[in-house]
Amino acid sequence: MKKQKAPEDKLTRSAGTKSGQEGDSSDSSSSRRKFLISATAAVGVTGAAIAAWPFIASWRPSARARSIGAPIQIDISKMEPGARITVMWQGKPVWAVRRTLDTLEGLSHEHLRDRLRDPDSKVDSQQPAYAQNALRSIKPEFFIVIAICTHLGCVPLWRPDYPAKRIDDDWMGGYFCPCHKSKFDMAGRVFKAVPAPTNLVIPPHRYLSPDLVEIGFDDLSNS
Repeated sequence: MKKQKAPEDKLTRSAGTKSGQEGDSSDSSSSRRKFLISATAAVGVTGAAIAAWPFIASWRPSARARSIGAPIQIDISKMEPGARITVMWQGKPVWAVRRTLDTLEGLSHEHLRDRLRDPDSKVDSQQPAYAQNALRSIKPEFFIVIAICTHLGCVPLWRPDYPAKRIDDDWMGGYFCPCHKSKFDMAGRVFKAVPAPTNLVIPPHRYLSPDLVEIGFDDLSNS
């Protein structure tokens, strides 16, 4: 008599299959959790970086801030006698002029001094102490000045040429404001009998090297 096979334990097989599925499901859930944690962390880091950027960026001066207030540098190494360079500092035009030997000699003439309102730069607010001299400069040939008339804030013309009878019969070169006829010599000293009340302003500056000038920084050793 043949032995009959015992019927398969469907419950056991089903349980095994279910157990395997649960194992796969558990692995899948674990992988998803790890992915979500990683993704959340990445988003959190990115969000923190984005939130912190305005604060980090505030450490760096903007281009506007640099142009308005930060010191600037001028390379004067290639300036020939009689040349001029214009730069902007604090929103104002600043001229660097290399004066000629003839110009320097003319600035010492007594005839010129007699025509000036403040030949010795006694108004302290118009220049640093180290520029309170006849040439109003640190180095005789290089003149650094804010190119704004002290009358109403116009930008004067640079007129080193002479004679120039349309400006003055005795013009020896300097700065002329055509708006209201104010005149300044080649050291920025104001003439008498013109609307401008004071000499042109000399900005704080120093020489970082023989060929490099920094404007906007006072160096007391210059005085």
